[in-house]
Amino acid sequence: MSRIALYPGSFDPVTNGHLDVVRQTVRLVDRLVVAIGIHPGKTPLFSPAERLDMISEVFAPLAAKAGCEVECVTYDDLAVTAAQRAGATILIRGLRDGTDMDYEMQMAGMNETMAPDVQTVFLPASPMVRPITATLVRQIASMGGDVSNFVPPVVAARLKDKFARG
Repeated sequence: MSRIALYPGSFDPVTNGHLDVVRQTVRLVDRLVVAIGIHPGKTPLFSPAERLDMISEVFAPLAAKAGCEVECVTYDDLAVTAAQRAGATILIRGLRDGTDMDYEMQMAGMNETMAPDVQTVFLPASPMVRPITATLVRQIASMGGDVSNFVPPVVAARLKDKFARG
């Protein structure tokens, strides 16, 4: 039986924090499904297609090196529903700090009630990426700041291009 995990998020944009979680995950599973949540109430900086491209470009080499298959999808329903649809029995969540832990524990409890066949696995962020959030990266990039320490090079280039075009 292969171990399949779903890693949900907005990935707007992909950060080094996301990369850290994927680096840890691909060593634990046979197949990783990275799922971009599409929420009608939110206006993302990058389109779903742009985010899928970035995810593929950034995560695929890590997965291949670990011998893990990676797939990128979008979803507009519950993360546990997306996990079940993907055949995943593991839901991956990264933790930066105690605030994340409190929120994620609540979500894990709700998810377990709705989908007892899907186990939430928490992965602690490496110290160097703990302060990184996609929101802060977008804010820094929008103001012309250097985000190269917070995102993979391909993402930094796309952010620079996105904000250069207005």
